Amino acid sequence: MVQGIMELLFDAAYLVFALVVGIYLIVKGKSKFFKMFGVMAVVLSSGDSFHLIPRVYALLTTGLEENAFALGLGKLITSITMTVFYIILYFILESVWQPDKKIKLISRITLFTLTALRIILCAFPQNEWFLYESSLLWGILRNIPFALMGIGIIIICLIIAKKNNDKSYPIMAIMVILSFGFYIPVVLFADVLPVIGILMIPKTLAYVGVVVIGLVKHRKWVKAEQIDSVKAN
Repeated sequence: MVQGIMELLFDAAYLVFALVVGIYLIVKGKSKFFKMFGVMAVVLSSGDSFHLIPRVYALLTTGLEENAFALGLGKLITSITMTVFYIILYFILESVWQPDKKIKLISRITLFTLTALRIILCAFPQNEWFLYESSLLWGILRNIPFALMGIGIIIICLIIAKKNNDKSYPIMAIMVILSFGFYIPVVLFADVLPVIGILMIPKTLAYVGVVVIGLVKHRKWVKAEQIDSVKAN
């Protein structure tokens, strides 16, 4: 019950924060770059809600095992929306990275190939999404293309950081690394040790960190624009 209350408070704060930041950036963002950050935040919040809400409900009522179907459906939906999250993040980074046409084509083909592979693997019934103890093997298999997407994002962040001397992108890379660092134990051990699912909290905070980077960049951009406006007058 205590775990359920703690997760309820955290999840409510997280989902509302990500959603509000997302809507703010979509509405107030002065460029496509910031609006894409907003869309990404909304996808993160709405997608995670399908997993987090049933999980909190299960913890506060009859338990995780008795709510296996809702939890499995939520995990399936979240698996897809997190893939979309990385697609949006890639295009945000690509707008800054600005690779030549050949590298851009190769990167996009790789991205969408991994996306298709991820979704196809998630669709196999062998995943046993709706069972309390689902297939560990398929849990690993479907996350291989997802992890490769994450590695690609990390590499691009580091390339941008070196190219533009922007310290925010190494931080973004660290956030992605941390998210996988907390997520991998959940994939491997959550079915046999349910309490390890609590690692999804720091994993979630890492993704919030990515969203906050976009918010901070927007605030800096607005402030710089206001200063330029004052100077012009």
